[in-house]
Amino acid sequence: MSNHYRRPQFFLKTSWRGNTLIQILIYTNLILFTLMILHGTILGFGMQTIMHPPTRLMVHWGGQYWPLVLENGEWWRCITYAFTHGGLIHLGFNMVVLYQVGPLLESEIGWSRLLTVYIFATIVATLAGLFWHPNTVVIGASGAIFGLIGFSISYYHRVGGNLGIQRRNFMLQWALMAFVFGFIVGADNAAHLGGALAGVVFGWFLPVTIRDQRKTEKLFKGLAITCALVTIVSIAFIPISWVIG
Repeated sequence: MSNHYRRPQFFLKTSWRGNTLIQILIYTNLILFTLMILHGTILGFGMQTIMHPPTRLMVHWGGQYWPLVLENGEWWRCITYAFTHGGLIHLGFNMVVLYQVGPLLESEIGWSRLLTVYIFATIVATLAGLFWHPNTVVIGASGAIFGLIGFSISYYHRVGGNLGIQRRNFMLQWALMAFVFGFIVGADNAAHLGGALAGVVFGWFLPVTIRDQRKTEKLFKGLAITCALVTIVSIAFIPISWVIG
């Protein structure tokens, strides 16, 4: 292993400090879920919306439904579905996993690479759903989160050493737990598989040394800014679609 590899000081330390992107992602999910629940309550769906939002409400709030993308050009759903959740348990589990694996990665590879992996996995995960079940409504951040887990497995495998192998195994444990949870609740395994494979591929080629990371710094900052803008515009299209739809 190269001496240029940057090793974080604490193994599996979860902290908000220095992990602004993870905070933004989690808060965005929480805010959109809260707004969806309030909207559902106003529409008369009742407080049961907290645990089991109606399908049409989730589609209204950005859920992925490929016929709307292909027939109506609602491309923004390829991003917004990852910020829409089917109840408090669904949201809670995804945010717990994101809180556990996200800060570790953000401190390791930086926010620009993390956001690039997250959005790339989001898109690949929904494309997997297009081929697997194109007429099914899909929601949730799990595809993107599996992308982070898949990325971590291949990235830390390449890093090697005791710390790298420990972190790889830690992510494998989370992958197993998430797959089991998804099987129990009938989650979208197509998105999970698509996101995980996207992350594995990304992690296999991303530079692991400081010298090589610096060479690609501008590239990933540009990609991250593009991903951020696309995400912001996509979320903005949720209310815009209500007006122009």
